[in-house]
Formats: sequence, C-alpha cells, structure tokens
Amino acid sequence: MSKMLSTTSSSLKRCFGVSLLRLKHTLPDLKYDFNALEPYISADIMKLHYQKHHQAYVNNLNVAEEKLKAAVDKGDVNTIISLQPALKFNGGGHINHTIFWSNLSPKGGGEPTGDLLQLIKEEFSTFENMKKLLAEKSVAIQGSGWGWLGFNPATGKVQVATCSNQDPLEATTGLIPLFGIDVWEHAYYLQYKNVRADYVNAIFNIANWQDVSDRLAKARLRS
Repeated sequence: MSKMLSTTSSSLKRCFGVSLLRLKHTLPDLKYDFNALEPYISADIMKLHYQKHHQAYVNNLNVAEEKLKAAVDKGDVNTIISLQPALKFNGGGHINHTIFWSNLSPKGGGEPTGDLLQLIKEEFSTFENMKKLLAEKSVAIQGSGWGWLGFNPATGKVQVATCSNQDPLEATTGLIPLFGIDVWEHAYYLQYKNVRADYVNAIFNIANWQDVSDRLAKARLRS
C-alpha cells in the first residue's frame, strides 16, 4: 500500500507541477498612485479593490496551493479534487486583477494603434464598434464577472467574450486575455452605485492601449 501511495504521489506531482520550493504569490506592484485614475476610478475604490479584494485572492490562492501540495504529497485524490473550485476562483481572481491594473493608466484613453487597431478593424470594422460591443456585453453580465477583448490563437483574430465570477479567460475559453473590464460591484459601487454602464464606459478613458498592444504581440508569438 505504501508503495502504491508513493507511486500515486509522484504521478500527481508530475501532473499538477507541485514543487517543494513553491514561491508564494504576491500582489503586483501598481505603476501609478491610488488617486491617479480619478475622476474615472476614485482613490477609495482603488485602495479597497487592490489592498483588500485582490489581496484576499492572493492570500486564499496561497492557502489553496499549500493544501494542494499536502494532498499531492499524500496521494489524496479526493482533497485534490475538492480544492479545484478554490484554485479556479482565487487563481482566476489573481490573474484577472493583475491584468486589470496593467490595462489601466492615467495617461490612457483614446484609440489603439498599429497591429491592434488593424485586427480590431478587421473583426469589428471600427474601434467604436468593438468598444460598443464590449461595453454592452460587460454591462449585461448577470451577477459578477468580466468582459474581455481576447486573442484567439487558433484563428489569429481578436474576440469579445465574457466570463462569470473570477473564471480566467484563457483557462475557460482558450482566448488569450488582452483587455479586461471587472464588473464585480466592488470595482465600482462606491462611486457609480448601481449604474454599471457609466463605470464601464468610463473605463475606456483610462485604457492603456500600449499594454494591450504588448499583450497582443506576445500572444501572437504563442500562436
């Protein structure tokens, strides 16, 4: 029995890539001050969103990964399976927010340029059409979730998509995330109350299209 558990544990470690020297996840550094995105996102929302909500995803992801490591070491398949929702939710929350902070800039707004704009025009005819569709789909999400502009590595095209809760775009759809809009209420309620549409439309005034373009270039290298 001990030999069987040892073999199972080794197989699970290879499958889940669990390392004995795993580094803990941490909050990414913000490239701007909390008040830098005003008036579109207030400093109070930024502090709460970054220091409390994103930090909670990071903390809970680290806890879940520690439990996963222990379960893999013991060959405890039932516990490994039971941890998947926590890993998906908190891992997705960490991935999504890390992209979100970089997608925004106090010097953002306007329209994208170069290859990004060209792909948008090929798929949506105009930037305004893409913007309108992304905003509509983001506002229409029931409950909590994210609106995304993503890159499809199979077709080489950009697409608008949505995800529920903290589901990570790539892991759930295969699209590589380029630009995300967080429509959880904690992202806007203190400032915009229940008018999600005003918040979503305001986001485009601080969209960091250079960051989105950089993500597109990296995504294309992977396709």
